[in-house]
Amino acid sequence: MPKPSNAISSLGRLAVMAALAIAVPASAQTIKVAYLEGLSGPFANVGEVGLRHLQFFADRINEKGGVLGQKLEVVPFDTKTSPQEAQLVFKQLVDQGIRYMMQGNGSAVALALSEAMGKHNARNPDKTVLYMNYGAVDPALTNDKCNFYHFRFDADVDMKMQAMTNFMATQKSMKKVYLINQDYSFGQSVAKAARAMLNAKRPDIQIVGDDLHPLGKVKDFAPYVAKIQAAGADAVVTGNWGNDVALLIKAAKDAGLKVDFYIYYAGGLGTPPVIGEAGVGHLKQVTVFHSNIGGSRTVEMVEAYRKRFPDSRDDFYWTSIMVAVDMLTRSMEQAKSTDPTKVALAMEKMKSDSLSGETYMRDDNHQLVQPIFVSTFSKANGKDVKFDVERTGFGFKTDARIESKDTVLPTTCKFQRPKG
Repeated sequence: MPKPSNAISSLGRLAVMAALAIAVPASAQTIKVAYLEGLSGPFANVGEVGLRHLQFFADRINEKGGVLGQKLEVVPFDTKTSPQEAQLVFKQLVDQGIRYMMQGNGSAVALALSEAMGKHNARNPDKTVLYMNYGAVDPALTNDKCNFYHFRFDADVDMKMQAMTNFMATQKSMKKVYLINQDYSFGQSVAKAARAMLNAKRPDIQIVGDDLHPLGKVKDFAPYVAKIQAAGADAVVTGNWGNDVALLIKAAKDAGLKVDFYIYYAGGLGTPPVIGEAGVGHLKQVTVFHSNIGGSRTVEMVEAYRKRFPDSRDDFYWTSIMVAVDMLTRSMEQAKSTDPTKVALAMEKMKSDSLSGETYMRDDNHQLVQPIFVSTFSKANGKDVKFDVERTGFGFKTDARIESKDTVLPTTCKFQRPKG
């Protein structure tokens, strides 16, 4: 575990981590996967959901005998969702000899980790670290700031915005759009992409506001909602996540704001209970998964996750973690090695039969290509909205499915591939 200064501080959280830990003898050799997330602070709930997902899939691998005769061991580290803290934590996992890490919340954190990993790997080619990114979606991470040892399993900002604005362009009644996002690399990317793509597809739409607010600092979004109302917006686009989207939706509901929200992260992580009835038909999300995409495998996975964590209100959410663990284990088996360089060379050509269909890893920038869905917050009905979200009685209904081939965008990535 990390040193106390950077580890999970509260005894309560330590108890949770201990309960989630894989039970293996101290003498058993394991493949350690460091999980780097904010496990304290304003986004702790988001980090804890991701940890449950990673442990869930690691357990499933271990129940089948592990990988190359070894078990996967999840080692959580608390980054406090801080780029500076994440760099300190990275040094700790390197000192502990951990060769694999996973992170997904906060593109500023991801960029800092990728830079630290790049420097470390260049200096220590015999001790390389491989980075699995399940949710940090700044396009730069697989473009001009790409790294051979970084693999992203979620669709990036531009891929999602392309899908979202294609749908928005069909909404003829839409005339005025307000942009509100977190003031860091990810939120700035969302605002930039929304402006460019809406202007290209629907130049008649007015952007009537473009706010950037501090990440995780705003306690009351009422002033922002008042600006949206005053601007006469009929739609809001936001990449906000965690408490920042939950509090935004709460303020909008309290003020009686009548707009359609187009959101990246509304399908879980504490947001659906805040939305409630007010969001039905008015809140749309763009994601690589939601629990009502259909198929028996989706039903099995959603139900298995709920059974594994009966005391948690969260649901199966991160298919990106599922695909990451799947590709990691199969890459190790294909390479017949746990060496990160050999594993990376196998992973960059890997395909995965995900719940949404076949996905594949691009070898030119290490971006996973997969279907993307636009869906609407709706009442659960046991049919096309079979599953509600976080026990709210509401779930998401698919409006549009964008196939993998239609999500591919050009890349500026130029990394150097090591010899395997």
